[in-house]
Amino acid sequence: MERDNLMHGARTALNRDPEIRAWAENYLKEKTRSEMPELSDEEFEKHWKYHKPEIMHAGAGEAIQAYKERER
Repeated sequence: MERDNLMHGARTALNRDPEIRAWAENYLKEKTRSEMPELSDEEFEKHWKYHKPEIMHAGAGEAIQAYKERER
């Protein structure tokens, strides 16, 4: 249940603040790219286009935490 509350709070923050959303999207895109070095840039962009919604949803909590730590 705690994980669900964190996810809900993180998704709410991403939906309310376009600056945080853009930062989080870039953070998750760079993280995903580093995990897939075997893909060409074109292949990765295609992958990102189709998987971005699920990556953004699953990584919302992590991205918000990284955003908060960036401010410190």
